[in-house]
Amino acid sequence: MNYKHLHYFWMVAKAGGVTRASERLHLTPQTISGQLSLFEETLGEALFNRSGRHFELTEAGRLVLSYAEEIFSLGQELEEALHHRPTSRPQPLRVGVFDAIPKFLAYRLLEPAMAHPDPPHIICREGKLASLLAELAIHRFDIVIADGPMPPSIDVRGYSHLLGECGLTFFATAELAQRHPGEFPARLDGAPLLMPGEDAAARPKLMRWFSDKGIRPRIVGEFDDGALMTAFGQAGVGIFASPTAVAEQVARQHDVVAIGASEEITERFYAISVERKLTHPAVVAITDSARKLLFQPAEAPSLRRQNKARQ
Repeated sequence: MNYKHLHYFWMVAKAGGVTRASERLHLTPQTISGQLSLFEETLGEALFNRSGRHFELTEAGRLVLSYAEEIFSLGQELEEALHHRPTSRPQPLRVGVFDAIPKFLAYRLLEPAMAHPDPPHIICREGKLASLLAELAIHRFDIVIADGPMPPSIDVRGYSHLLGECGLTFFATAELAQRHPGEFPARLDGAPLLMPGEDAAARPKLMRWFSDKGIRPRIVGEFDDGALMTAFGQAGVGIFASPTAVAEQVARQHDVVAIGASEEITERFYAISVERKLTHPAVVAITDSARKLLFQPAEAPSLRRQNKARQ
């Protein structure tokens, strides 16, 4: 790759056009345009959609720009280091989070990395598992946090590191809980329920559990994004489930009450990496803390208080 061409592309993308970029580079617009065309020819991809003087990045252009930003940022730091002005650059930790993972659980999993003696610069991206694992394969992530191990259907070489498992706690607004009283889990029969999307590992487990218990909730919504499901639950649209490991935090943060919990339905959480043995200090801190502290077999705190009150 011709990095001079990459620099011209970067300047055009940042300036928003060839004319402005040429002024900053003290080159003629014709020179910039010619070099940009050569760069696109080398890559075999159009990097801009051109409409007169207006330049809009293509999808390939946005990808190239993301790399260029990092390359030239590192170049600037190198220049400063050579001039004896070192910058403090924490080690980056690039994390992909499957969008079905509850956000508070994702935070609790990543929290130990920030408490590390040498805390990293966390870069966190959320998305579909297949997309995240494709990015992992080209080392755009250090780990991907998922609710299941590496799927055998995805042709990516990776290793699944079990963080832990826990049961599920069901939540509702106080008003909705009053409208569906009774013993758990029978009180779920006929009640409005919010379900995770088809890609979530918990979904088939929930469906089997309902069938085994002879319970038929009224499914009023299905959500790929865990945060969106929780928002609907907080608004009183339906009952929703969340990992018991963060039950108390979910109840407090979203002003909902726990109406029951089950250890028969368990969710497992994994850190997926391209390494067989984890070596990144922050990732090691995350896995150790999750296994020792977060996923302890215990009853949901709010339910524990309810049971004590009954005794």
